[in-house]
Order: sequence, then C-alpha cells, then structure tokens
Amino acid sequence: MGILSKSTIEMWILPHLTVGERGFETTAPLIEVVEAIFHRLKTGCQWRELPTKQFFSERVLSWQSVFYYFNKWSKNGCWQKIWIDILSSNRQFLDLSSAEFDGSHTPAKNGGDAVSYQGRKACNTTNALFLSDNQGVILGMSTPQEGRHHDLFEIETLFKEICDLMKKASINLKGLFLNADPGFDSENFRKACESEDITLNVKPNPRNFSEEKRLEPYENGIHIFDEELYKDRSVIEHSNAWIDGFKALLVRFEFSVKNWVSLHFIAFSVIFLRKINKKIKV
Repeated sequence: MGILSKSTIEMWILPHLTVGERGFETTAPLIEVVEAIFHRLKTGCQWRELPTKQFFSERVLSWQSVFYYFNKWSKNGCWQKIWIDILSSNRQFLDLSSAEFDGSHTPAKNGGDAVSYQGRKACNTTNALFLSDNQGVILGMSTPQEGRHHDLFEIETLFKEICDLMKKASINLKGLFLNADPGFDSENFRKACESEDITLNVKPNPRNFSEEKRLEPYENGIHIFDEELYKDRSVIEHSNAWIDGFKALLVRFEFSVKNWVSLHFIAFSVIFLRKINKKIKV
C-alpha cells in the first residue's frame, strides 16, 4: 500500500483534480497518477527516475505525463483546494488551544523562483513561513521568498496570506494564541496579529531593548510574555520532523515556486489524513 490508501485518495484527492479541458476527457488512470506523484514526494527521486511501471496496471504513462498532470494541477490550484477541503471538513481534529509560527530555509539546488544565497546556510535557499496547531499539524504556509530575506521580510503581507488560507477553511482566528520565537519580535508582526484578533506570545528579542529595559520589556502596550505557554512551541519541531519524512521537501529541486508549494500542500494533506484515520480507528 502507498502512503495513502486508494479509498482515501478517492474520497479526498480525486474530487478536486481537473480531469478534462476543451471537450477532451482524461483517459489516464488518475488514482495511479496520484500514487506516482506521492512516490516522488516520499522518496525524493527525480521526476525522470519515477518507476512508472510500478504504478500503472494497464496503460503505463511516462514520467513526462505524470509531471504534466502534477504541473497542471499545481497551476489550477488543485492541491491547495484539496488542503482547504480537508481542513474545513475535519476542523474537529485540530487543537487550536494555541498555535505555533516559524520560518524555514530549504537548500535549493536547481535555482528557480524565489531562490538566492543565504549566508547562514552557505548555499542558495528558499524561505517560507509556517503556522501549525498545538499538535504540530501545519495549517498553512506563506509564498516562499528568496533565502537572502529574513523571516520578517514582508511579514504583514505573508502572514495575512496564511490567515486568509485558514479563513477559507472556516477556521476561526479570533482569540487564537500564537507562539513565535525572538526572530518575530517586531512591531509589524504585532500589528499583523492584532489586525486578525490574534494574541501574540513572542519571546522578547534582547536586541530590541536597551540594557536598562531588558528586565522590563513589556511596557508601553507590549503584551506580557508567557514563558510556560511558550514551551508548547516544541510541537513545531514535530511538524518539521514530519515534513522531513518527505524527501522531496528536504532539498528543493522544483524550479517553479508554485510546484514547490504544491508539494507542501500534498504533504500537509497526507500527514493530516493519516492522523485523522488513526483517531477514527481508535
């Protein structure tokens, strides 16, 4: 069995995939195409190295055909629609007692959109922002940016993008408690959270305060930092570990940033559907 059962793919994935244009019907076995795409995501193999004979029982497609469908569905926004539907239909399995926010740099080997040199990583990278629930289930990600930019680059725009995605999934953001590390301790990020009625619990960045104010960094309207609740932030490390289980996401080889984001939405979908299935069986 693949990383998702055929019945799960039929229920949650296939209904959102475009199947024909301009009067022509798709004759390819879509469930097998999806399984081949999942294999690429899980193993990290190059598209041209896809073992297509392993997935197609009758009409064997070439790797170019599999990539054609993946690329078409990416351009049509199908993978994002799948993720929104899964989130919206299974909100009861989320833990929104708090949420976690973080950024992540991924080495990029083939160049492409949103790629540039990042000194700390000593290589070309792509940077993206992620928001998870209190179980580590990723709820959304921002459009990736060039690695030379820090996490606060265009933070208001990118955070709103993540919030809008969650709203499409009918997730209520009002009163959400959000943990973030010192790298996000900025006035712009506070304003972005306030505009969404989100309570931000960001660990104070010592560089933002003079020596005499470091012992009292919460005056002038800045909210009090809760150290105990900040400990929940460890769940974002679980998220990173789950994502790293998909080898195609460890290093970016996709030239198109849209395809790179689509691979993430597929991974989010797989992780959450597995979690849901376990809870239902219990």
